[in-house]
Amino acid sequence: MEFRGTTICAVKRGNVTAIAGDGQVTMGESVIFKNTAVKVRRIFGGKVILGFAGSVTDAFALTERFEGMLNKFGGNLMRSAVELADLWRSDKIGRKLDAMMITADENTLLILSGTGEVIEPDEGVCAIGSGGNYALAAARALYQETDYDAETIAKKALKIASEICVFTNDNIRCEVVGENVNADMVTSEEEKPVKKPRAKRTKNEEV
Repeated sequence: MEFRGTTICAVKRGNVTAIAGDGQVTMGESVIFKNTAVKVRRIFGGKVILGFAGSVTDAFALTERFEGMLNKFGGNLMRSAVELADLWRSDKIGRKLDAMMITADENTLLILSGTGEVIEPDEGVCAIGSGGNYALAAARALYQETDYDAETIAKKALKIASEICVFTNDNIRCEVVGENVNADMVTSEEEKPVKKPRAKRTKNEEV
C-alpha cells in the first residue's frame, strides 16, 4: 500500500500568491497514517514556494528534481519547469512519477506533474490532490465573490475541502510569496510589539 499526500490549493491575487496544504497522509484507501505532514514548503532561499500531492515518495522525488533545476537555472521558475518536463519527454529520467506539484514565485504560478506536463492555471486559482476539486470550487467562488486576500482564500478553500473529502484534514499550512512578503519571517498584527506611551514627567519629579 502506498502512502499518499492529499490536497493542495493555490491562489494568486494581485502581486501575492499563497499555497495551502493539509496535513493528512493516507496509507492505502482506509488508514490515516499521519495528521501533521508538511506538504507546503519554501525553496531557493525562500523565493519559491511549492506544495505536493500524490505518492509521498514520488512527490519528494519530484520536488528534489525541480529544486535541482531551479539551482541550475538561477531560480527561473518557468525555465526550470519546462526543462524538467523535457527530461521526461525525452525518457532521460525513466519511470513517470505518481505525483503533482504546484509551485510559485512572485511572478508565476505553475502546476507540474510527474509525467512531464506544465500548466499555468487560468485566473490564478488551482488545486491538486484527492480533495482538489472541492478546494478549487471553493477558491474560485471566494475569489470571484469576495475581496479576501490570496492567503485567506487558500486557507478557507482547504478548510471547506477538509469537510467534504475523507483524505483531507483541517491541519492547514500556508506559505505566501510576493509583494510585501518577508520570506524569512512574516509577523502578524497580533504578534507585533505594542509601544506604550511614555509617561509625562512633572517639574518636581526627581530623576
